[in-house]
Amino acid sequence: MSYNRLSSAFLQTIVIWLLLWISSLSAATAENGESSVRVLFFGDSLTAGYGLDPSQAYPSLVEQKIEKAGLDATVSVGAVSGDTSAGGLRRIDWMLRQRIDVFVLALGANDGLRGSDLAKTEKNLQAIIDRVLVKYPNAKIVIAGMRMPPSLGANYTKRFAAIYPKLAKANDAALIPFLLEGVAGIAQFNLPDRIHPNARGHKRLAENVWEIIEPELK
Repeated sequence: MSYNRLSSAFLQTIVIWLLLWISSLSAATAENGESSVRVLFFGDSLTAGYGLDPSQAYPSLVEQKIEKAGLDATVSVGAVSGDTSAGGLRRIDWMLRQRIDVFVLALGANDGLRGSDLAKTEKNLQAIIDRVLVKYPNAKIVIAGMRMPPSLGANYTKRFAAIYPKLAKANDAALIPFLLEGVAGIAQFNLPDRIHPNARGHKRLAENVWEIIEPELK
């Protein structure tokens, strides 16, 4: 290789390293300069806004409340229709690639509707929380309580509902007593399937969530 070619290759290497260094500095500066509280809603079809435009779902409505209140926070949604606690556990690591300051866990309804082993459901939900806190120790956890219809039996529904306050207490987390409060079982607030909230129903969900999450954003 000639001296000129060697010099050219050396200069190219230096330029590449400089570009990488500048890029890393820019990324670090952007990360450090981000003052917004990052909120992640992690759930299933209830959080995804099944049957509706995403703008009508409660996470988007909560985001509107955040903006109206003048709070410095941004909302992202990690919701998959039909997802279970096991499914959530499988995909949580992918969601942890983004910074999380407030983590809203709204999973487990599909476990209950399938009559899943409640000990496993609780274990999965706790494992999700654990992974969030390992990656982001200072993240605030908000747990959305769920309940099952009485048709599943009094014992099962009682044990299912108890999972959420138990998890909240164990993790010093904020608890939304029942995500579907004022909506579940009321036809005018649900789609024809009588399971998923309609646009009016999601407005109520947003109120249920906002009451608990607002203090966590300050």
